[in-house]
Amino acid sequence: MLHDAIRFGAVFFCGLSLVPAAAHAMELPNKIRLSREEYLIAQKLYRGWQSVAPIVVLALVTTALLVREAQGAGLAPEAASMAAFLCIAATQGVFWTFTYPVNRATRNWTEAPPDWEALRRKWEYSHAASAAFNLVAFGASVLAVLHS
Repeated sequence: MLHDAIRFGAVFFCGLSLVPAAAHAMELPNKIRLSREEYLIAQKLYRGWQSVAPIVVLALVTTALLVREAQGAGLAPEAASMAAFLCIAATQGVFWTFTYPVNRATRNWTEAPPDWEALRRKWEYSHAASAAFNLVAFGASVLAVLHS
């Protein structure tokens, strides 16, 4: 039963982590062209999105547990579970290296410093990279569960 809960949790939380990441990626083509004023208004939509953080933590924990569960189950589930875990971990690397410093520099986009366009690119493309990692993590967690 615990094995099933871990498998379900890994797929479920990787899937939930993908939702906001995919939303950011899908918005990028339109938001990257907005004026300063329009962009600051659009960024107000993300107030409260820090509530997604527990989902990411749960995705990280459950994929780590999935790696442990996959040990000895064969190359496919071991590799897929490790890929899922590493991709979720990579989203955190991207966030703390690129996204968070921009959030601080812009006070969570309540102000736009003179280099706001460069900061916008960094912020938007960091979210696109995280979305790609989340997509791979979701697919890998599904494959790990299917092959175990």
